[in-house]
Amino acid sequence: MFGKLTINAIPFNEPIIMLTGLVVAIMGLVIVGAVFYFKKWKWLWNEWITSVDHKKIGIMYIIVAIIMLFRGLADAILMRSHLALSAGSPHGYLPPHHYDQIFTAHGVIMIFFMAMPFMFGLLNLIVPLQIGARDVAFPFLNSLSFWLFVVGAVLVMLSMFVGEFAATGWLAYPPLSELAFSPGVGVDYYIWSLQISGLGTLLSGINFFVTIMKMRCPGMNLMKMPIFVWTALCSMILVIIAFPVLTVSLGMLALDRYLGMHFFTSDFGGNFMMYINLIWTWGHPEVYILVLPGFGIFSEIVATFSHKRLFGYTAMVWATFVITILSFIVWLHHFFTMGAGANVNGFFGIATMIIAVPTGVKIFNWLFTMYRGKIIFSVPMLWLLGFLVAFTFGGMTGVLMSVPAADFQLHNSLFLIAHFHNTIIGGVVFAYLAGFTYWFPKAFGFKLDEKLGKMSFWCWTIGFYLAFIPVYILGFMGMTRRLNHYDIASGWQPYLIVASIGTLIISLGVGFLVVQIIVSIMKRNQYRDKTGDPWNGRTLEWSIPSPPPFYNFAIIPKVTSRDAFWKTKQDMVNNNMQEKPHYEDIHMPKNTGVGFMIAAFSLVFCFSLVWHIIWLAIVGFVGMIACVIFRSFDNEIDYYVKADEVEKLEIEILNRNR
Repeated sequence: MFGKLTINAIPFNEPIIMLTGLVVAIMGLVIVGAVFYFKKWKWLWNEWITSVDHKKIGIMYIIVAIIMLFRGLADAILMRSHLALSAGSPHGYLPPHHYDQIFTAHGVIMIFFMAMPFMFGLLNLIVPLQIGARDVAFPFLNSLSFWLFVVGAVLVMLSMFVGEFAATGWLAYPPLSELAFSPGVGVDYYIWSLQISGLGTLLSGINFFVTIMKMRCPGMNLMKMPIFVWTALCSMILVIIAFPVLTVSLGMLALDRYLGMHFFTSDFGGNFMMYINLIWTWGHPEVYILVLPGFGIFSEIVATFSHKRLFGYTAMVWATFVITILSFIVWLHHFFTMGAGANVNGFFGIATMIIAVPTGVKIFNWLFTMYRGKIIFSVPMLWLLGFLVAFTFGGMTGVLMSVPAADFQLHNSLFLIAHFHNTIIGGVVFAYLAGFTYWFPKAFGFKLDEKLGKMSFWCWTIGFYLAFIPVYILGFMGMTRRLNHYDIASGWQPYLIVASIGTLIISLGVGFLVVQIIVSIMKRNQYRDKTGDPWNGRTLEWSIPSPPPFYNFAIIPKVTSRDAFWKTKQDMVNNNMQEKPHYEDIHMPKNTGVGFMIAAFSLVFCFSLVWHIIWLAIVGFVGMIACVIFRSFDNEIDYYVKADEVEKLEIEILNRNR
């Protein structure tokens, strides 16, 4: 009746897991108890769980991303401390199979369930505001996308306590991920968590692509869009093209495991190299899906805190577009060592070198924007400066590895691990933390504490170099990836101890981030955003109150300049007068819990497939279809806010801000 699921699926013999499970259970009970004790369940359901407001969905994305950052960081600390203690015998404190699950989960969580939701959180918060829209093109789809992503995150977390996670590495290469070598449910958890979250990501990509292309305010043509919107558009193009490839790859792997197909096994003409080609056809564009919005964030920040227009807007747009195209012709550099041949390796090596050129254009544009500017070294600007050094260094190591001959020596070493983290942490994480700090006042109406923000920045930066410079050295010394112990005579242990110390310092940076948020909330009146403050950037989102009302813009703006808010302020100063606003009825979508219910049934469906509980899988599938049918017959999916109500709300907001 319950398929493979038995009481033995709970790892009672793993004290680390059981202790973690106990802590998570207690925290969950405390949170649920607090919600019911303070009678906030109805408010939580009406205002957040069923919300289709892009701003609230963006905040929820970021909350989940920060939670998953803690989980991924905990995995990193476990790995680094284990390696620091695993010279000679005994081999550290983690059993080999558990260690393999941890390094797999770390990669999956940090890419899929920390970086991706952080990106979509910032996109949800800012893109509609920057293009003068009241919401995204498909608000219900936005809610559904978020809850599908949450289901994927829940499955990953659940695998730690019920069953196991994949022990294959974060891309689950066959034949190791095939049934013969991974007979447990770990790879199944991997497949269905990524499938369901990947579906949510694809739906979000389509949603934001349509939003940007069809919902820009009057006067905002493509070359008047803010650079952040341009980078979001290119990132969403990559999502739409790349994520179906991931879906197909994991679908074929699932068919191999569930129905005895042979797509990626040597039996009956299958080939594991087909999977590796497919997964990296998605995998390398995924890097640019994450980093392009980061480039857009820094473009906004550098203009604001240098008190200058962004240098070379047109060059930045074309550099972004060229990166988007080139990102699809570099995937094979991930397996130069697998015998593709000199001609193929040469082509992909040259393509990898060329993609560094438009990235270099962006670096110089940011530097020229700062040149002779009135720079304010606030927290977002510090993240930019830290990014410029770290990402440039990481890019240079990437160009080194684009040479096939060098890659043959370095590919399976820790040098590659250091390079990857150099670009992802230095490029993606630094960017999203900068964007989080920069747009926090827009989302909540008050700033984050500057002193604690700077402490977080310095811990991240110092910890980052301590954690990964030794890893570069270890790569040159010959230490390979995926080791869980080594001979003490190798001389690697001192470097691994330094790397583990660096990881602990990064964790201090995350701790300061949390303390910064808590302190800022407690002292929010002290950190209220002030009119004329340098935080108020040049683009349209700063032209409305912080936080914005649920309808964003009482009157849809008309844009005549790339720096829309800056131009509006100049016109106000020059004319010293404003026309009396003319309010009209506003059409808004209603909240709905259908997206949440579809996701809940999808959790039942995926969990049942992991454990081969057929009857429960049917229940989950029928539930999803029933929710979709119910939604299609729902006639009350929107409402109108009358013009006089809008005027009253605007007056209330104006008086509150005064």
